[in-house]
Amino acid sequence: MTKRLLFSAAPAALTSAALATAALTGAAVPAAAQDVECPVKVGVLHSLSGTMAISETTLKDTMEMLIDLQNEKGGVLGCEIEAVVVDPASDWPLFAEKTRELLTVNEVDVIFGAWTSVSRKAVLPVLEELNGLMFYPVQYEGEESSKNVFYTGAAPNQQAIPAVDYFLEELGVEKFALLGTDYVYPRTTNNILQSYLMEKGIAEEDIFVNYTPFGHSDWSTIVADVQELAADGSFVGVVSTINGDANVGFYKELAASGIDAADIPVVAFSVGEEELSGFDTSNLVGHLAAWNYFQSADTPANAEWVAAWKARMGEDRVTNDPMEAHYIGFNMWVNAVTEAGTTDVDAVREAMWGQEFPNLTGGTAVMLPNHHLTKPVLIGEIQADGQFEIISQTEEVPGDAWTDYLPESAVLKSDWQELGCGMYNTETESCVQIESNY
Repeated sequence: MTKRLLFSAAPAALTSAALATAALTGAAVPAAAQDVECPVKVGVLHSLSGTMAISETTLKDTMEMLIDLQNEKGGVLGCEIEAVVVDPASDWPLFAEKTRELLTVNEVDVIFGAWTSVSRKAVLPVLEELNGLMFYPVQYEGEESSKNVFYTGAAPNQQAIPAVDYFLEELGVEKFALLGTDYVYPRTTNNILQSYLMEKGIAEEDIFVNYTPFGHSDWSTIVADVQELAADGSFVGVVSTINGDANVGFYKELAASGIDAADIPVVAFSVGEEELSGFDTSNLVGHLAAWNYFQSADTPANAEWVAAWKARMGEDRVTNDPMEAHYIGFNMWVNAVTEAGTTDVDAVREAMWGQEFPNLTGGTAVMLPNHHLTKPVLIGEIQADGQFEIISQTEEVPGDAWTDYLPESAVLKSDWQELGCGMYNTETESCVQIESNY
């Protein structure tokens, strides 16, 4: 076991040269460290086995790379950063057990992890009980704002709603098939999208909704149902919230059924470069994904990031959106710890509000008081090489914890900085107690 040393002086790395650099760049000069234990421990909570390993393993690799890069710069507050990696194995209750283990046995200072919303909701009670801090890097359904979580992935207004708008306004889609894996993220997202689509004039009978289990492999009937929706000549679009390795079978069935993107386009919210790297994409050219980052983003910062990743992991390894979310979240956390002069969760949380860090697509991410980021919305078109051509990109959009398209949520807001509440009812002017369950 690595011995943890108590560090209570000003950070050793803060030399006169460092102070001069900070003055030149406008960077914050850290406060004196307050009883910081070395090494600083970062928990990495991503599935390395099971159905979600196809998506999550690369995030474990990302965190190890980010930590190594930061240690090359001197770590944080004069301490080396140590990654504590666990495997919750795509088992939702095990996510809660591993979180408790990280916080009580390993005594980590922060956790970066989870992918599915059911795994995130499994760990919430543990985080809140033990006052742990977690950065969650994946797009999700919103309808949540915990003081113990920073949501660095997209909320629905930063992915799902803009993707549907693209289908409606740019492609002229008339009927929608909402296909998802059977858990909270697809169900809540599709509830929001159904409400939004009907508000936009799409009839309820023109919205086909279907859910399948994790790891689902037989897609022939469902794909046939989608084709039947278009039998009257209507232009049908598929909105996919299918997660994990079930995507492999879904896209293979699309190709086998001869579905062309020009006839029935698919826009996916959980398929990126990593998922596409596992199979032949030549028949998927033209289908879409909505994210906040693609490897193909043409910026100097992204070129540097991609080059560093490939130099470490190999030329065949790709980058993706949740990796960028960890890239932003980790760097913001390092800056917040430096500002606060401590890894104490309460102090770091306060230092996180208003943190800014350049994203990889040319803009700047800002952490909002609702614990969500500002993010651009990108629509990408699948290419034969498994990459995406960016065909649409917005300016940064502030993440919204509570949607405007569900009546019970439209009256809610989250503001941890001024209101100290993640579920504030603007009608009753009161803070609602959030119950963590899944």
